[in-house]
Order: sequence, then structure tokens, then C-alpha cells
Amino acid sequence: MTATPFRQFVLKVHSRCNLACDYCYVYEMADQSWRDQPHRMSAATADHVVERIAEHAQAHRLPSVTVVLHGGEPMLAGVDFLTDLVRRLRAEAEARVDVRLQTNGVLLTQRRLETLAEAGVRIGVSLDGDAGANDRHRRFADGRGSHGQVHRALRLLGQDRYREVFGGLLCAVDLAHPPLATYEALLAYEPPAVDFLLPHGTWSDPPPGRGAGSAGTPYADWLLPIFDRWYERHETWIRLFGEVIQSFLGGVPAVEGLGLRPSTMVVVDTDGSIKQLDALSAAYAGAADLGLNVSSDPFDAALRHPLTVLRQGGIESLGSTCHACTLVRHCGGGLLAHRFHRDTGFRNPSVFCPDLLRLITIIGERVTADLNIQ
Repeated sequence: MTATPFRQFVLKVHSRCNLACDYCYVYEMADQSWRDQPHRMSAATADHVVERIAEHAQAHRLPSVTVVLHGGEPMLAGVDFLTDLVRRLRAEAEARVDVRLQTNGVLLTQRRLETLAEAGVRIGVSLDGDAGANDRHRRFADGRGSHGQVHRALRLLGQDRYREVFGGLLCAVDLAHPPLATYEALLAYEPPAVDFLLPHGTWSDPPPGRGAGSAGTPYADWLLPIFDRWYERHETWIRLFGEVIQSFLGGVPAVEGLGLRPSTMVVVDTDGSIKQLDALSAAYAGAADLGLNVSSDPFDAALRHPLTVLRQGGIESLGSTCHACTLVRHCGGGLLAHRFHRDTGFRNPSVFCPDLLRLITIIGERVTADLNIQ
């Protein structure tokens, strides 16, 4: 199999967070290696990151790459550090560099937003709905909710002069809160896009509602009322639904965890370690580790790693259950971390398999009926 070059580079510029969200895959799940990471990426490591991204883009003649400033909470690294890193990336790489920042929003002040906007950084904010829904999980270490601070930040981002850098909202699905109320709370900020994320979990450590002996499709049942509303009104872009529809129109989903497109994402931690998809922290300690570092290794070395081969292997990387499924080209087996079982590894369907089957089936039936596709 020919390796597909990386096109999305997730940079863990800061390894700590100013919130203590109880569902966080970085701090609350199997892999606790964050404790040994430097708090902030050093200037020397940042230099190596710039060099390696430029090298990879040139070697593979990539017209563009995406860089995601991530954490922990990336704003803790300081806007001067972030914008200097962005400037050097664009100066060194021959490819166009699209830069995004994923933040909890707590530190996003007018001055910092102005600086990031001037640097052309698109900003995504994590928010789980109204104050009750958000503050159930997204709290400070002392138990205070974060909704008030995030609300303030989103009001800033919603101003006309910043609309072009507002990337959208990221919302973790919580079965305890009504789906349409959650969606409407997000729509109040007029986001250009919303991304609903299933909570991370595995067959060995299942997410809420998907434990041993659990029946039904609670996550599909939660998402489908939102799909119905969105499909009729299209008030924003919802990536999950849009990518599933794209697959029924003959395309290949561009989001990891759907479809059979080879993964093109790679992660760099604050110490320069090159890692796989960071959600693998939900599987077991060291699951994302490659034994590589930007100080000594090119990204091509990560392309040759067996775990990358697995993530880029398409249907050949899936188990027999997925091979026999008629929806496999739409689902792709689900996110790699969600397939893990301590006894059988990753060659399993997603722990969310029943939910994905129901969600994809109903979306497909709706779309094909409306377009009269046979």
C-alpha cells in the first residue's frame, strides 16, 4: 500500500488546561503521559516543527496543509508564541498553511482575538450547549462552570469584524440533555459550523449508554432529531451529517471516523514527540506513541509506522464484521480508538456500531428518497 502524506498537523503547544472537564480523553482516560510533558512547547521544538512541516509539504508537493493549534488549552501558550509560530510556518512552507485554533474560549479576550485575527487564525470553540449542559462537565478545578466566560468569548467572535475567523463550535454529545435544546443553544451564537462528537470510549471502557448488555441506539436517537431540524432548515453546517450525505452522493467522507479515506492527521506533543490520533489516549497508555520526535525524525518516518498503515488501510484494516456490512464505505468502522478491545485490539467495529448503523441508514434513506436515487 502506498502511504498517503499527512496534510493535517495537530500541534500540542501547551500540555495543561485551565479547565477540568470530567470527560477529557487527555487527562481522564487511560494514557496519563501528559504529566511528563513540558507545559509549553519550547522555542527549539517549535523550530523543528516548522522545519518538519515545510520538509513534508515540499517532499510530497502538497499545495496546502492545515495546522491545528491544540492542547491542553493552546491559549495558555500565549498569543505572541502562537502568532510567531504561525508566521514562521507560513514563511518556511512552500504550501499554503491554513491555521486553526481549538480553544475552550475562557482566555479569549478582545486583545487576544484581535491579534489572532490579524494572524489569520481561524478559531473553534468547545461548548456543550446551554449553561446547564455545558457546566455539567466543562468546569474549573474548583467546580465553577465555564459557560459564562465562553459566552463572553463567543459574543466577541460573533462581531462582524471577526466572523471570518470564527471556525465553529465543538459539542460533545451528552445523553442527559435534550438534543434540540442543546442545538438551539449552539445556534444562538450563529456558528458557521457545528461538530457533534461522540464521547470517547472503547469496548473495554465503554462510554455512557454503551456498556455491557446495553441495548438500543441512544446516540443515534439523540442525534436524529437534530438531523431532522438541520435537514429542513440548514441553519448552519453540521459536519457529521454533511459528511454522511456526501458519502451517499458518491463522495468519500473527509472526517476521521467516517468512510474509508486514508487518515492524513498526525500529532506533535509539547516535547516534540510525533504521535498518532490523540484520541487513542482513550484506549491504553502509549497507544498513540510512535517513538519518533521532530528533533530527529521526518514525518515520513511516521508514515511507515504500522499504526499509520492501520489508519490508512481502509477496509483491509477492518475486521470481519465490518467487511460483511453494507454500510462500511459510509461508516468506515468508526473512529479507531472506539474500536479497541484489550483482548482483540482494533479489528472490531466501533463501540458505537448500533448507533452509527441507525444514524447512517436513516440519513441515507432520507437523502436517496428525496433525490430519487436508485
